[in-house]
Amino acid sequence: MAISTFDGPIRSLGGVFQQGPSAVVTITANTTLSPTSHGGRIIAVGGTLASNVTLTLPTINTTANDPIAGPGNDPNTNNNQGVVYTIWVPTTIATSSLKIGTDATDKYVGSVLSIDTDSSNATVGFVSASNVFINFNGSTTGGIAGTWVQIVAVAALKYMVTGVVLGSGTVATPFANV
Repeated sequence: MAISTFDGPIRSLGGVFQQGPSAVVTITANTTLSPTSHGGRIIAVGGTLASNVTLTLPTINTTANDPIAGPGNDPNTNNNQGVVYTIWVPTTIATSSLKIGTDATDKYVGSVLSIDTDSSNATVGFVSASNVFINFNGSTTGGIAGTWVQIVAVAALKYMVTGVVLGSGTVATPFANV
């Protein structure tokens, strides 16, 4: 198959890869993420943010295809199961915080590895089974340059999370309910 280029979001029910300048989306203010604008892309957030920034994930929709859509998967489905959001901090968060939240009904499941970057490089894992926020403060709960988390809508009410969180001092869990 020949290489094709497209301008705008592409949805594939069988997989796709992205490359080029539109593959990285930079965010500096409160944003509600969407599958078409942010799914499958690297979301860069860091540095001196406009203020304390909250990224809000969309409500997970696991509804089946419309039965009258015809044979195969419906390309117009509202089902967002499997959408991947990769959030990366290219520059240490300074003088503000970054919160990544759900609708409070959907919960995070999974874990992150936190690393103390300023002294011992001590590592500790933090697990979430029911939290609704990931909070980075630029120090103990992470947000130092190189921090990343990947969040996937895996099932009704469940976002799977994994990542490496770089912090300083005595690192603490970034998972919270506020």
